[in-house]
Amino acid sequence: MIELRVLSPDDWITWRELRLAALADAPYAFGSRLVDWQGEGDHEERWRARLAVPGSYTVAALLDDVPVGCACGMPAGDGGAAELTSMWVSPAVRGRGVGDRLVTAVERWARDVGAAVLRLTVAEGNDAASALYKRHGFRWTGVRRLMPDGVRAELGMEKSLRDPAADET
Repeated sequence: MIELRVLSPDDWITWRELRLAALADAPYAFGSRLVDWQGEGDHEERWRARLAVPGSYTVAALLDDVPVGCACGMPAGDGGAAELTSMWVSPAVRGRGVGDRLVTAVERWARDVGAAVLRLTVAEGNDAASALYKRHGFRWTGVRRLMPDGVRAELGMEKSLRDPAADET
């Protein structure tokens, strides 16, 4: 059974395991590079600091206590918006609803903190991730920007978190 667990800075080892696995498995999907988080970049303080970003939310998916996925919610800094980042699901459990549960958890967090919009970026050509986000009501924004490597691009998506029924009253 898949369990979701919110991570705190004390869970830095779990976060490290997930993030390194994600960067190794799907380098095309992230702006960060595996090499940047290894060697001199691989130290406890850095991992803890990432989990201690004010207002952030990091959730891990575990199967029999083994980390198999993660997603983060970050305040986007422009009033009323939050951002879904660092989404990854292990190939061993893809197709079992783990991604759906992670997206739903971050969306719930965003609503709870009062965000009106949840935004994300997805690497151009990452069709599986795009399909997941579309299933959850995300729509293309038209934003396209180069990733840090200066070659690949990421595309913006967003979802309104406002209750349309509440807008009618």
